[in-house]
Amino acid sequence: MITIKSLHKKFGKLVVLDGLDLDIKKGGIFAILGPNGSGKTTLIKSILGMVIPNKGDIELDGKSILKKWEYRNNINYLPQIANFPANLSVSELIEMVKNLRPKEAKERELIDLFGLRPFMKKKLGHLSGGTKQKVNLVLTFMFESDLIILDEPTTGLDPIALIYLKELINKEREKGKTILITTHIMSFVDEMADEIVFLLDGKIYFKGSVDELKKQTEQENLEHAIAQLISKQYA
Repeated sequence: MITIKSLHKKFGKLVVLDGLDLDIKKGGIFAILGPNGSGKTTLIKSILGMVIPNKGDIELDGKSILKKWEYRNNINYLPQIANFPANLSVSELIEMVKNLRPKEAKERELIDLFGLRPFMKKKLGHLSGGTKQKVNLVLTFMFESDLIILDEPTTGLDPIALIYLKELINKEREKGKTILITTHIMSFVDEMADEIVFLLDGKIYFKGSVDELKKQTEQENLEHAIAQLISKQYA
């Protein structure tokens, strides 16, 4: 579904993506992992067209998407930080986003799922971080799209909301959707991911299943496996 060819990106003298090649097939949950500064966010933003690479190409379903924008209507994206207009109510924000995307929305079941009915008339500036994240999830999942990108989706969620999020992601996977997730929560990755893509210094150092990584590093714990992967590169 996504093919990335020799992707390079520099910010000034800092090389963030260094000739990155990656194939992500259609269907499944893919965790994009790496320490801070590894290139995860730049990679995601390049796929979304929010960052333009210096060299290389990105293809979606066999077609280059560089410097094209209409394809983004077919991507659901959850940003790590939800910068909502503080003066809008939850219902006003949802209606505004619905008006911006030419797709049928299924927001009602998601509002009920995350218990947002009591907050619909409240201003976004008055909401807690966890409630804002639930609004963020409604905006992300209320449209049908084949590609879903989730940047730190568990941030601020209570245990019940986290269970609902996992169920929601699994339902989308069962529909054949492709789901990219960045997160620092390794227990979430261990439970959810079909495949891991591990970045370090703008390059891919591992691509495969959680079990394959544990076997390669001879570790039973995913956190320890990731730590060993990092330490080997810097040894």
